[in-house]
Amino acid sequence: MSETLLEIRQLTRTFGGGRRWLAPAHPGVHAVQQVDLDVQRGDTLGIVGESGCGKSTLARMLVGLDTPSSGSIRYSGVDLQRLRRRDRHALSRRIQYVFQDPLSSLNPRKRVRDILAAPLRYLRGLEGQALERRLGELMEVVNLRPEFITRYPHEFSGGQAQRIGIARALAAEPEVLVLDEPVSALDVSVQAQVLQLLRRLKREFDLTYLFISHDLSVVETISDRIAVMYFGRIIEQATARQLFQYPAHPYTRLLLGSAPVPGGPPIQAEAGDAELPDPLAPPPGCAFAPRCPRARDECRGELPTLDKLPGRADHHAACLYPAEGSWRRFSTTNTQEGAG
Repeated sequence: MSETLLEIRQLTRTFGGGRRWLAPAHPGVHAVQQVDLDVQRGDTLGIVGESGCGKSTLARMLVGLDTPSSGSIRYSGVDLQRLRRRDRHALSRRIQYVFQDPLSSLNPRKRVRDILAAPLRYLRGLEGQALERRLGELMEVVNLRPEFITRYPHEFSGGQAQRIGIARALAAEPEVLVLDEPVSALDVSVQAQVLQLLRRLKREFDLTYLFISHDLSVVETISDRIAVMYFGRIIEQATARQLFQYPAHPYTRLLLGSAPVPGGPPIQAEAGDAELPDPLAPPPGCAFAPRCPRARDECRGELPTLDKLPGRADHHAACLYPAEGSWRRFSTTNTQEGAG
């Protein structure tokens, strides 16, 4: 059995809400709602969903950039929310973040050397020759020339800047990297280079990835398991192969049908308006029911739980009437045949 490195239980984040001085109570924005996830050591867990579904908010809570409203995050069995500030700081360096926009995440006033030296000094206590040696190693491991260390972020391309961001995350010697749309701002050819780099780093440093993206082809390429988010909840979770071949939730099938594939069939657009529910007033029952072609009266009144599907090992879906059968889709690498 694989070791569970991250254990997330009932994680919830609500922004605003409550009662203010001399003002009536007002609802909060439900960004993440009761998320349960297990991340095994050495795995890559892909998290997909459309904009506004809560992916980035979830990522920020995992690395301590945001505070959960409720729920728990356990790292190697330790509840991070219950630690003292000093102990939490020492343990949280094992979980590092790679940002979506590589250039905006780097301080434009600092040289690469200063950007990489900061975590080496303050998180690992390196100085002198040990610091200089480690700086050279970080540049080499992300395939950047040594002379680049004296340059400023604006002197780099997007792909090079993202490599610097990855090197900064590696400086803390983490076990987990949370990658929030790390290649979405890059050209396709540069995306491939960064994905190859991430694969190599995972092997060399025994890393565990949480890879957040809206690009299904990228997630399929790099992930071992995939969790699909909609309106702040996990609505389907399975291995990458199971999810792409046998998607059970109608929303997952909608995502697959909406993704353009070179040489494949035309994309399938929804007949009506594709709008998320109002986060200030979540609807009763399944949040996807107003957009779902399989929805029935029960779906609009009963909130489905993330349950294991009969006959499918390690495949869970939050749907009262999950779809059956394989999904016919076309890929540049292979073709899956089956009934839609």
